[in-house]
Amino acid sequence: MDKIFRVNMSNLTCQVEEVPEAWAGLGGRGLTSTIVAAEVPPTCHPLGPNNKLVFAPGLLSGTAAANSGRMSCGAKSPLTGTIKESNAGGTSAQQFARMGIKALIIEGQPQEDKWYNLHLTKDGATLQEEKELLGKGNFEVVDAVEARFNKKTGLITIGPAGEMKMEMANISVKDPDSKMRSHGRGGMGAVMGSKRIKFISIDDKDAPGVTVADPEKFKTAARTFAKALLDHPVSGEGLPTYGTNVLVNIINEAGGLPTRNFKEGQYKEHDKISGETMQETIAKRGGKFKHGCHAGCIIQCSQVYVDKDGKYLSSGFEYETIWGLGADCCISDLDAMAEIDNIMDDIGVDSIETAVAMGVAMEAGVLPFGDAAGIKRLLREEVAKGTPLGRIIGNGTASVGKAYGLTRIPVVKNQAIPAYDPRSIKGIGITYATSTMGADHTAGYCIATNILGVGGQVDPLKKDGQVELSRNLQIATAAVDSTGMCIFVAFPALDIPECLPALIDMINARFGISLTGDDVTDLGKSILKLERKFNTEAGFNSSHDRLPEFFNTEPVPPHNVVWDFSDEEIDEFWNF
Repeated sequence: MDKIFRVNMSNLTCQVEEVPEAWAGLGGRGLTSTIVAAEVPPTCHPLGPNNKLVFAPGLLSGTAAANSGRMSCGAKSPLTGTIKESNAGGTSAQQFARMGIKALIIEGQPQEDKWYNLHLTKDGATLQEEKELLGKGNFEVVDAVEARFNKKTGLITIGPAGEMKMEMANISVKDPDSKMRSHGRGGMGAVMGSKRIKFISIDDKDAPGVTVADPEKFKTAARTFAKALLDHPVSGEGLPTYGTNVLVNIINEAGGLPTRNFKEGQYKEHDKISGETMQETIAKRGGKFKHGCHAGCIIQCSQVYVDKDGKYLSSGFEYETIWGLGADCCISDLDAMAEIDNIMDDIGVDSIETAVAMGVAMEAGVLPFGDAAGIKRLLREEVAKGTPLGRIIGNGTASVGKAYGLTRIPVVKNQAIPAYDPRSIKGIGITYATSTMGADHTAGYCIATNILGVGGQVDPLKKDGQVELSRNLQIATAAVDSTGMCIFVAFPALDIPECLPALIDMINARFGISLTGDDVTDLGKSILKLERKFNTEAGFNSSHDRLPEFFNTEPVPPHNVVWDFSDEEIDEFWNF
């Protein structure tokens, strides 16, 4: 039977609780946001004792469903001040599900100046004081925890940035190869640091596993669902071959590749950093250009990037990271970017927030555009050591922009805008503006329809249909984020008629229920409204659903367009 693990850091107690009836039908983002909304005062300080850190696997995590291994992490964000959910691959979601852990809630703060580790088994949680691994990078923590327990032990950890409560600190999750996957956005690592927990180890020995109410129905639906993933040209061919970095040339061609801190929409060196070049480089060096971030992933958009001598440099080397360091910071060397990605994984910072912050720092003159060595130095010598400059950068893009008196600061609700220029791809601009969690492309991925022609076609340069597109995708995404599914299942779900019903059939077969498509849509709507209510009570209003002013006044080449939505047009998003 599923249970809730609750860890109180104020009195250092761990309890196992029954799952409240109201939470029984929820998972992933739906559950983390429900718990945060119910138990966290919206006006509390995100790094204070009243905030809570919640982990929850999805409704299908731990089953044989393809691509269902995502873990959700929720809290009030120190970066945005809003409610936050960030999900990641790795091994922890499936371990939680097999152990029957519906959610892990960490609350309070220690009274003494001590750090702890948290060990989870199927029977409960145990806190122990931690001294050995304080200040250590994530890779060293992985090695030490595997030596302390065993190779199969799962791990959720923070690096030095999280210990110093920097707002761009992430939470890292061990993947099947003992490398890092990240709850990247919103500063969740700072929240874990505020609880003074360095790492969470997970031992799923003798876990009871996930029960399925109707195994035959589940198996049939799972087969249909997997076939749809493999049949779609994006999830079955483009992503497995070139990774998410397949988008560099596509977005550059569309004029929506933010370049030189969002001054231009195309990068002249785009081919050097493209997915095609990366795939060719990896293949030539003997790395892996097709790789899953969790067991059961059949899209396999990840990769293992190695250097000229075949030595590991990075995995999960994503488009948004490569865009940020490449076009936005004007670095055209994939090897240098992979090394920077490795450093970010080790010290535990969000690679999107970091790359955009570096672009702003370059405009400020902290270092020149294209200076890869300078970024490595800033990360190792300033951010990782918590110097005054390191803390300015470590608190994110807006922090850097304010410190240096700039006005071109690409953030919404204080979170960095990623990878797609909203002036020339307008649908994603609506998502950036209205997302309950600050600028987040995954909240409603309009690139699918604006650029890739998935789920229809909406002209990226016109305003027509963009609000409706973003609204529909944000509702769907909130529901998908509750299942434990990778967001890339949305591509076949939008185009292949059998895909979404098969996903719903798997949920029904798993729990012995009878959800309909309308029920799933209603779930997505209710999550968005719940999150918005939390934000409203935290002090946010429609004036925060806006893009930075420079998007209205600075035309971006090659289309020479501006962001031209009125406030009233943006606010139409919430009319549902």
